[in-house]
Formats: sequence, C-alpha cells, structure tokens
Amino acid sequence: MKYLISFVFLMLSTAIAFAEDRLTAAVAAIDADVVFIRHALAPGVGDPDHFTLENCNTQRNLDSVGRKQAAQIGAEIRRSKTRFSEVLSSEWCRCKETTELLGLQQWSTFSGLNSFFQDYAEKSDVIERLVQKLNNLNPGVTLMVTHQVVIRAATGQSVASGELVAFNTRSKETYKFQLD
Repeated sequence: MKYLISFVFLMLSTAIAFAEDRLTAAVAAIDADVVFIRHALAPGVGDPDHFTLENCNTQRNLDSVGRKQAAQIGAEIRRSKTRFSEVLSSEWCRCKETTELLGLQQWSTFSGLNSFFQDYAEKSDVIERLVQKLNNLNPGVTLMVTHQVVIRAATGQSVASGELVAFNTRSKETYKFQLD
C-alpha cells in the first residue's frame, strides 16, 4: 500500500509539472523533434502589393499586441524545461521580430520557412528546402518560427497567430497548443 501511494503521488506530481510546462508536455506527448510556431499577431492578411523582403516597411508587421504576445510566449518558453538545439525563422520581418522577442538563444533565418501565400516565395522551393531540413535536423528539438501556410503544408494543422505545433518528423504526429 505504501508503494502504491508513493506511485500515485509521483504520477500526480509529474502530471502537475507537465500541466505547468505545456511546451515540455507537448514535446513529450509525441516525442517531437520540431516545434513550429506561427508568428505573433500581425493584423491583416498577406502582404502589401509593394512587398520586398529586404524592407520591413513594405510588409505586414507585428502590432503592439503581437509584440506583447511574442514576449509572453518567449517567457513561457524560457520557463520551460525544453531547450532548443536550433532556432530558425522565416525571412519575413514579422517572423524575425517574433523570434527576437521570444528572447531565446542565437537564431538564424531559413528560406525554407518563408511564406508562399501570395507567391512572394515559390512554394515548391520553400517546401523542398523545408523537407530537406526536416530530414537532416540537429539532435534535440528545433524551433521554427514561420507562417500558417508553411505549418499547414508541413503538419496539416491550421494555426492562429502565436499558436504552436509540436511535430514528430518520423511518425508525422502533431500536437497543437498555445503558450500565451
């Protein structure tokens, strides 16, 4: 009986710890090796007609609510037990700003995460680069900050701004969740 009570206590403690650390719970639930996050709130749809990748003033960007959302998500990630082996961002300014506001380790841009929603990036090129990366990940868990269309193409999941999808590249299992 004493061992049963100890076991139940251990299980409850573990469940409570995971409930408080949603990121680690999501990764553990499916043994994910990637976590996709859609950029934080950037009001509107798509990008202006005069879009250029090199000029943030020509893009749809985060507003103050989106900046606050990204910072809150970053705080939850930093409190988590999960540590990312690599952090990658789309080259779009709203993704780069989200990534910066997460306040994590070093990160870099990756064209395999760019939006092909309005054909500013060629879908087949983006998907080819992303698939190559997913097939050759660094050990551990990789964070990818990207766009709804990319996440849907990779995982089949549609996500709102700031939503995350844990993804197991081997089994193709997904686990959608929020941290804000």
